[in-house]
Amino acid sequence: MIGLRIAGGALAVATLAGASACSAADQPAAADQPASPTPVASTASSSTAKPAATSVESLTPLQQQALPNVPGKTFTSAIVDFPPGAHAAPHRHGDALVYAYVLQGTVRSQVDDQPVATFGPGKNWVEQPGAHHVRTENTSATEPAKLLVVFVADTGAKLKVDDR
Repeated sequence: MIGLRIAGGALAVATLAGASACSAADQPAAADQPASPTPVASTASSSTAKPAATSVESLTPLQQQALPNVPGKTFTSAIVDFPPGAHAAPHRHGDALVYAYVLQGTVRSQVDDQPVATFGPGKNWVEQPGAHHVRTENTSATEPAKLLVVFVADTGAKLKVDDR
């Protein structure tokens, strides 16, 4: 378990260090992953979507690259910002393996039927493919929270699908 945390931390540092070196070709496609921070929205159409919460998370893609030794899989890293009091809608990440590392603030999270857990700076968790992320929220009403999130997903797959 300690080895996994060390490896995950090393991955986080390497991802952040390489983020400024990304070329335009390394960036996610504009249609699926905009390069500037954007609110993470439901995949429902605008005519049927529920009103947005007053404070939602935003995702800023850092790097996206096909895995050369795993055909059909893509590595994607992103920063997820949670303004004070913000929370994410319950969601899934399809068949992606997800690694989340807290960079700033404190985040409360619950995956599947596991107990609710609280994570501060330097703490991390892994979501297995198909997991249901039922709760993600910034615990502070006054301070922002920030995550580094890494996805290993099927190439072209949506990285987040909100519950309907």
